[in-house]
Amino acid sequence: MNTTINIIGSGFSSLAAASYLARSGSNVTVYEKNSTIGGRARQLKKDGFTFDMGPTWYWMPDVFERFFEDFGKRPKDYYELKKLSPAYSVCFGMNDFITIGDNLDEICRVFDKTEPGSSRKLRKFIAEAKSNYDIAIKDLVYRPGLSPLELVTPQTIAKLGQFFGNISKDIRKEFKNKKLVQILEFPVLFLGAKPSDTPSFYSFMNYADFGLGTWYPKGGMFSVVEAMQQLAIEQGVKFVTNADVEKIEVDEDGCATHIIVNGERIAGDITLSGADYHHTETLLDKKYRQYSEGYWERKTFAPSSLLFYVGFNKPVENVEHHTLFFDVEFDQHAADIYDNPKWPEQPLFYASFSAKTDSDTAPQGMEAGTFLIPLAPGLEDTPKLREQYFEKIMTRLENLTQQSLKDSILFKESFCVNDFVNDYNSYKGNAYGLANTLLQTAFLRPGLKSNKVKNLFFTGQLTVPGPGVPPALISGKLVAGLIEKQLYKQPKQTFTKRYEINI
Repeated sequence: MNTTINIIGSGFSSLAAASYLARSGSNVTVYEKNSTIGGRARQLKKDGFTFDMGPTWYWMPDVFERFFEDFGKRPKDYYELKKLSPAYSVCFGMNDFITIGDNLDEICRVFDKTEPGSSRKLRKFIAEAKSNYDIAIKDLVYRPGLSPLELVTPQTIAKLGQFFGNISKDIRKEFKNKKLVQILEFPVLFLGAKPSDTPSFYSFMNYADFGLGTWYPKGGMFSVVEAMQQLAIEQGVKFVTNADVEKIEVDEDGCATHIIVNGERIAGDITLSGADYHHTETLLDKKYRQYSEGYWERKTFAPSSLLFYVGFNKPVENVEHHTLFFDVEFDQHAADIYDNPKWPEQPLFYASFSAKTDSDTAPQGMEAGTFLIPLAPGLEDTPKLREQYFEKIMTRLENLTQQSLKDSILFKESFCVNDFVNDYNSYKGNAYGLANTLLQTAFLRPGLKSNKVKNLFFTGQLTVPGPGVPPALISGKLVAGLIEKQLYKQPKQTFTKRYEINI
């Protein structure tokens, strides 16, 4: 097959799609606007320190295994993977930490110590979460979101009520200790919405947490990016960096025919965008855009983030590789993101200290710290605000872990709303895409295939199946499948209409 496919962006979904499409015999080229590949999962290196700029959590290892197995490979063919023990720690105040182990038995002991008798409820909750995981991750998320009937199976019918309940209510019904409630609500934050707005069925994220555990690829998440690029190159994919796509051209028949890259007109039979969906549509003349500005305004977006990458000249004590700081009011911070968007007065934050696991990420005797504060997208972003919030979290970090750290900072780099817009063309500077609420699930998300432009497709966190690294890999596979069906002119599925509820 001599089909030419041009892919915009080099995030996880684009990398996955590129490999599948090249394996089928197409000539695939990936165009990345930045100087290095990876999209939000780029890497920062400075003065002997190494940081993942985006994702730092490796969850759902089975999804990665399934991806590489599609090519007769295994993750260990490309990178070394280690299960973290403990998985992470949650700080609720000075000398008040709950550490999550690497197996359910250990976690149950911690739960019983915190709330006597809660382990029995936890085992029941995780058993249900595993059942949901088996339905969702092993089946439903591998469907392309073309029809509501994709969600109708004997298994989902049996769990229909879980699509209309919410995680927060379910957890609070069974667990009374506030700390345990927050720990159980934490995993669904990866889906981009408040627990009270996340359907009960999404408890499968709790199985991803307590059942499958937290892993770390040596070298960080960028090692996975490099692995996927290497796999793509093995399939024949070409990569072009510093390649800013300025326009998608559509001919008189309504077919995408060219992309304009740094002023150069490049022909292609298929155009696939893994870039921000909203931005991609602005590359089209207005009449070819599927979704209005009002549509995007009405959607619930996952948060943006204020990130700091900090080099310390000594180890940071009393923390784990992954540490969550929940020492302030969770509900208030959530309201500042979703209900009344503003900079939070007292933000929760997350910290990663990768050198606790991987000594290569910092010079000997030093520490690489990554800090993340979730924020509402579209907020004002200034150097003064960044500095103010860095001071807030460093002061709390020192107090909560009882050590002096500010004088040990060698450097810090920051990344926030403006950078998400400038580097990734991200809508309102969001970090994670569209939240997975009930009305933004599966066929109710923006489609993988344009319904106005022939041969134009989309992949990534704003489309099916949703935000997160494992869903991005799945999104790449799904869109590649749709493209291959079109190229090979296989029989169309019975239901291809896009369903949207504009509320």
